Amino acid sequence: MPKTAVIIGATGLVGATLLNQLLKSSDIEKVVALTRKGLQQKSDKLENHVIDFENLAQHRELIKGDLFFSCLGTTRKQAGSLAAQRHIDFDYQLEAAKLAAGNMIPHYLLVSSSGANAQSVSPYLKMKGELEQALQRLPFQRVSIFQPSLLLGQRKESRFGEGLAAKILPLLCKLPGLQKFRPVHDWEVAEKMLKVTKEAGEGVSIYTLDEIFH
Repeated sequence: MPKTAVIIGATGLVGATLLNQLLKSSDIEKVVALTRKGLQQKSDKLENHVIDFENLAQHRELIKGDLFFSCLGTTRKQAGSLAAQRHIDFDYQLEAAKLAAGNMIPHYLLVSSSGANAQSVSPYLKMKGELEQALQRLPFQRVSIFQPSLLLGQRKESRFGEGLAAKILPLLCKLPGLQKFRPVHDWEVAEKMLKVTKEAGEGVSIYTLDEIFH
């Protein structure tokens, strides 16, 4: 039966690619994209709602369907501070997930990060780990968490460090024992997310590095 998918973060690297794949999928009847700015894509299947993420509860009625994809994320540089980054990467996502669970969306899918760990000394990885833990306590029938390594793709903004790593890591990862740390393309993550929705499952599944992208 065709499904309705709700997505946040549809303008990001993975989110934009996933949105295109959702619109092309015969398994998806409708895509509800909640964004801070209007999207350029046009499709009979697409409902784009420009919303205020500071007042997500006001948009509760839009967060209904069969699948909820959370691809939202920013960098500390873009956000301006670690606290501002956490507000977007943690607070917004958790609040949206609570609304999705409250509206009984059965399957929640999150783009997290390799190394996410609530006990990490890295503020970024700690935040990602804390979000994963919080999501697993919500009453979804199924939670799918994806932990890719460095993401490759055409970003809207240039990131010098990531650009350099994108050139070096693929070479290093050819060495024995390092293959599982290879960078992955945005379309690989999006493809896997869509594939998981077509498979039977329940409870929490965490997909890490080489376990999913080969």
